[in-house]
Order: sequence, then C-alpha cells, then structure tokens
Amino acid sequence: MQLRPEQLAAHLDKPLAPLYLLHGDEPLLVIEAGDAIRAAARKQGFEEREVIIVGTSFKWDELFLAAGNMSLFGGSKLVDLRIPSGKPGREGSEALQRYISTLGPGIVTLITLPELDWQAKKAAWVTALSNAGIAVECNAPPPPRLPQWIAERLARQKQTAPRAALDFIAAHVEGNLLAAHQEIQKLGLLYPPGEVSLDQIEGAVMNVARYDVSDLRNALKTRDTVRAARTLEGLKGEDAAPPLVLWALATEARAASARPALLHAAKIDRIIKGLARGDVWDEFLQLALRLTQPRTR
Repeated sequence: MQLRPEQLAAHLDKPLAPLYLLHGDEPLLVIEAGDAIRAAARKQGFEEREVIIVGTSFKWDELFLAAGNMSLFGGSKLVDLRIPSGKPGREGSEALQRYISTLGPGIVTLITLPELDWQAKKAAWVTALSNAGIAVECNAPPPPRLPQWIAERLARQKQTAPRAALDFIAAHVEGNLLAAHQEIQKLGLLYPPGEVSLDQIEGAVMNVARYDVSDLRNALKTRDTVRAARTLEGLKGEDAAPPLVLWALATEARAASARPALLHAAKIDRIIKGLARGDVWDEFLQLALRLTQPRTR
C-alpha cells in the first residue's frame, strides 16, 4: 500500500502495519515520517527497538536474528533497518524478500532508504516490501506548491501569513525544506498565534542572513541607482540565493506596474532554472537599472 507523507498521521492512529518502507528525495520528510512511526510504535506498546545499519560488511542474518530475538520481558519490538546506499545487492534483495515471509505479531519493521530512481522502484525487492506493508515516498513538493506547504506548516503552530510572505520564504530557502522548517519554527518562537506579516517575516529571516535583500528593495523604491548597484554587488559577494534576489526585483516591478521589467524578471527566472543562457548577476543589474530609471510623464 502506498501513502503520501501527509496521510501518514491518520494511518498511525490505527494499529500498525507489520512493515513500513520509507524513501524519497527530501531528508526532512523521511526523518519526520520515521520519527512518527517510531513514536506510534512506542505508544502502541512496542517497547524495544533495534537499529540495524546496512554497511559494507553487513551480514543479512543479523536482520533475521533481530526479528527472532524478542524482548526478555515479552514485549513487542520495532526493527529499525536502515540502508543508506539504497542498494542491498543480490544477497540483500533475496534476504529482504525472504524476510517478508517471517513477519508476524509482535514485530514491526521500519526500512529506511534514500531516494530511489525509477529502476530501483521497479525492483522485485522494493515491490515485495511495498506490497507487504506501507510504502511512503517522501519527496519535496514542486516549487509552485512550496508556498502552500509553508502555509500548512505555519497552520500547525496556529499561524498564517499573506501570500507575499509565503513567496518570500519559498524564495529564501530555494527549495530546501529543512531550511524552510527552521524558518517556520523561528516564526513560532518570535510571534504569537495569528497572522504574521510580510515585514515581520522579512525581519526574522534577515536577522540571521549574511546579506540584506531589504536594502535592495529600498534602493529600488527610492530609485537610487548607485545604491542598488552597490547592494547587488554585495549580495553577489555574499553568494546570495538568486531566487531570493529575483523575488525582491520582481516584487518591486509588480509594485511599479512595470510590464517590460516583469518580462525581464521572467527571463532571469528561466536563466536561474537553466532554461535560458545568460549571466544572472549581469541581468540582475540590468533589471535594477531599468527599475531605478526616473519615471517619465
């Protein structure tokens, strides 16, 4: 059975399945899913846990021994098997498929893997494990959905934010969910439940940043060409995240209703994503110059 990460919490309110398979490209979601399963196991009386890490000298008999050695006190047990390489080899593949036939009451097995490519997902051992229990693929949300993911995380701590603020966080973290998670936790510590404004979020993020995108926005608002160029140079030197810089430029372009500037921002977005050629920082400067030109009557 396949579950999405957001479906796991409801599932864990019920009696646990005999086996769970976690894999995906987002470490934060894999860690959270594993923690949730381990917590549910403790709550449901699986008092003992044995962690097994598959390395180069690993003997697969250890897995069968772990499942066979019940607690001295007769309690249930969680076997926590981790395969960092995601490749158990022929011997491991065969052992995992045999292991499924040994699953019984009193034992829950959690198997954690890294991201699996399309070939690995079709492997016999992965299919067998998925069919024997619950498989959860923990992938990062696509970029267009990241602001909504951030909103859902804020809601968990009873906070909301306007779309512009969600876009700001998304641009700042560049798709890194762990970084997004840390920023969201920070907001929970800094501000009470309720709506958190864009200014508050910008302040919280910039307090720990090595660079200050708000300086760039202020320079654009006041049409200070020299300051804008100097700030861009500083941001470049600090290795600022291009999506965050683009967010600041595009935000001011929208505020000024500057359609040619928005088209330029769209071009830069394609360059950042590798869909078009060009020097990102040179394009940033050209767009900043366009935005700081005096308004014509």
